[in-house]
Amino acid sequence: MALIVHKYGGTSMGSTERIRNVAKRVAKWARAGHQMVVVPSAMSGETNRLLGLAKELAPGKHTAAYRRELDMLASTGEQASSALLAIALQAEGMPSVSYAGWQVPIKTDSAYTKARIDSIDDKRVRADLNAGKVVIITGFQGVDPDGNVTTLGRGGSDTSAVAVAAALKADEALIYTDVDGVYTTDPRVVPEARRLQSLSFEEMLEMASLGSKVLQIRSVEFAGKYKVPMRVLSSFTPWDIDLAEEAKSGTLITFEEDEKMEKAVVSGIAFNRDEAKISVLGVPDRPGIAYQILGTVADANIEIDVIIQNVSKDGKTDFSFTVNHVDYARCIDLLKEKVLPELGAAVVEGDPRICKVSIVGIGMRSHVGVAAKMFRALSEEGINIQMISTSEIKTSVVIDEKYMELAVRALHRAFDLDQAPV
Repeated sequence: MALIVHKYGGTSMGSTERIRNVAKRVAKWARAGHQMVVVPSAMSGETNRLLGLAKELAPGKHTAAYRRELDMLASTGEQASSALLAIALQAEGMPSVSYAGWQVPIKTDSAYTKARIDSIDDKRVRADLNAGKVVIITGFQGVDPDGNVTTLGRGGSDTSAVAVAAALKADEALIYTDVDGVYTTDPRVVPEARRLQSLSFEEMLEMASLGSKVLQIRSVEFAGKYKVPMRVLSSFTPWDIDLAEEAKSGTLITFEEDEKMEKAVVSGIAFNRDEAKISVLGVPDRPGIAYQILGTVADANIEIDVIIQNVSKDGKTDFSFTVNHVDYARCIDLLKEKVLPELGAAVVEGDPRICKVSIVGIGMRSHVGVAAKMFRALSEEGINIQMISTSEIKTSVVIDEKYMELAVRALHRAFDLDQAPV
């Protein structure tokens, strides 16, 4: 039959009863003849609990040595849930074995707390699969060239699962979550949001990068790069649901764009509350100034999102960009300590109370006036746009965070996303 990878999120692993249900579901797939690899997250709340303990002990500035220990600490959550799932499967009469990321091994770089996967050695896993065992691999973690445990960043279990699926050339990666698929936007913000039957990898990649919390962006990158078929579905359906029905549920992330996709000009609306805006004011307008500012930030492993450089006046210009909220204070300190002394009279200002709202759709390629329609909808609600970023299939705006839900509802209504494409 097929080689299938299942990934289960923290809520799916949140108690012994839920772990038992996951084991029953996995066993059902294995008894149907499939080779099964499972990548579980830590039990819900466990990673936050562990990191909270670390913050109590060391609330100050974070060194590389501190971040190394954070990875050692945070990785234990997945190790516990993987062992518990293996025990639950064995209780179901299903041979199983669990491995930590460093035992496979999943090899990564040394960027603690946000490492990237370099390679996966699949020999040990294949041997167990061929012996008829269900293999459970800890999500979220790996090992660097020096043998240190690393973690992949929040949501990293998604990335682990898809990377394992790519390495094993799995037939499909099923991502089980607490929602039953990918929606046009967050139903908690817009109750009329609609579940999508399918979505292109391009659209899912944009939505993940723009704030949709359903999948981690790197998992979608992996799936697109290695052509791993991917499905997002709910772990809260009954475990004994008909397997054929379960295999077609949720949202399929696909390589192919069908005609129905093209008819939907906008497929979804993503938003991100976790951004902050930083502006460097009065910088000299000369070649290389963007690199001088952003190169230092990038060297500190801080990811930059929307970038705007204003028109020069009297030989000076203002430079603004957004970063993740968790990197805000560190980025401000970095600019003041390393960049401003070289720039002279420039000053740094920050605003942590912003958000980004984006419309996404491959149909935007073949339709004009989509951005104008977005701006009009926001204008009619009295929402001021601070920054704009566009690509072929998305348009993003940075606005005051207090208007985020209003903006999402207005755009969902403006693009008729509560109605399925005809």
